[in-house]
Amino acid sequence: MAENKKSLVGEIAKGIIKENPTLVMLLGMCPTLAVTTQAMNGIGMGLATTFVLLGSNIVVSLLRNIIPDKVRIPSFIVIIASFVTLIGFLLEGFVPSLYDSLGIYLTLITVNCIIFGRAEMFASKNSVVASACDAIGMGLGFTLALFIMGSIREIIGAGQWFGMDIPVLSENPMLIFIMPAGGFFSLGIIIAAVNKLASRKPPRELSCGGNCENCSQCGGKDGESK
Repeated sequence: MAENKKSLVGEIAKGIIKENPTLVMLLGMCPTLAVTTQAMNGIGMGLATTFVLLGSNIVVSLLRNIIPDKVRIPSFIVIIASFVTLIGFLLEGFVPSLYDSLGIYLTLITVNCIIFGRAEMFASKNSVVASACDAIGMGLGFTLALFIMGSIREIIGAGQWFGMDIPVLSENPMLIFIMPAGGFFSLGIIIAAVNKLASRKPPRELSCGGNCENCSQCGGKDGESK
C-alpha cells in the first residue's frame, strides 16, 4: 500500500519536475509563446488545460477496454473536444475577461499534443487513479511553466505583475518582452536554467571510513558517509 501511494506521488511529481511537458519535453509551445504576456493568462491557460487533461485522462482510462483500436484516435479527439467545450462555456460565463484574453488558443487545447499524448501513451494503458495522477502532474507542470514565463514577460515587458505597477520597471518597461521575440528569448532562458539545474550533480560526501578519533561526530562510522 505504501509503495502504491509512493508510486502515485511519483506520477504527479514527474510532470512537475522531471518530465515537465513544456520545459523538458518541449510540448505545447503554441500556447506557451502566445498567451504568456501576463502571469494571469499563463495561470488561466494552464488550469484550463489541466481541467481538460484530467477529464480526458479519466474518461479514456475508463473506456480503454471498450474503445475499438481502429477508432481510438477519433474517439480521443471527441472526448478531449467535449471537455474543451465545457471549460470554454465555464470561462465565458464566469471569467469573461480571461476567456477573451485566451481567445482562439482556448479552443486549440483540443489539439494540444500534451493532452493527446497523455491519453495515447498513458491513460489508455493505465488505471483511472494512475491516469488522474498523471494528468494532475502534467497539468501542474504546464501551469507552473506558463506562470513563470508569464511573470517574467509581464514584469520586464510591462513593469507590472498581475496588473499591479512595479516601481521603476513600470516607468521603463522593455516592450520587446511582450512581443513574440521576447517570448522566444524568455523560453530559451528558462529552459537553459532548468537544464543547468538538472545536470548538476550533488557534491560527493567523504567518509573517514571509521578510522578517525572523532568518528561519532563526523558521521563516518562503519564506513558510512554523512
